[in-house]
Amino acid sequence: MDIPNLSTSPPPASASSSKTIPSTKVKSPSLLSPKILMIILVIAVGAGYFISRLIPLSTSNTASFLSSEPGAISTEDITDKSAIEVGKLYGDTATIFKDSATGTVEKGSINGVGTHILNREGGASQRASLTSSVVDLDLFVDRKVEVKGETNASKQTNWLLDVGSVKVLE
Repeated sequence: MDIPNLSTSPPPASASSSKTIPSTKVKSPSLLSPKILMIILVIAVGAGYFISRLIPLSTSNTASFLSSEPGAISTEDITDKSAIEVGKLYGDTATIFKDSATGTVEKGSINGVGTHILNREGGASQRASLTSSVVDLDLFVDRKVEVKGETNASKQTNWLLDVGSVKVLE
């Protein structure tokens, strides 16, 4: 049984009663195929990352650019509490710290955690334990300060703050 041709276009001239094998086109690989572009992108990002690790930015340029206050002073140069000035920023000014608190610094620890305590408004529940490897907190005892740093986890105290910079308020 023959199937009628419903097509309105005439059959191709090569279509005859003899059966022929249709020709297939072979695709040549393109130099800009999506797979090749993806491989190039991965190699470029990886190379950029490793090069940035080998050649870091110099800290002297970034420290002056990121410093929030031009009058920042290192506590390494200060040995006497009387040399501490109101309104000055002491400590690491090149780093931007996300946590800050204001209060009076006191020598001691809360439940054995920290080297100093920051007494804040609101009573004993608002006190924070302070530690610092950057700033000598002994210089700021009995002073009202604003401390900036990073919060660390502790089960013995409500808030343990690693101080990076201190600004003297009073």
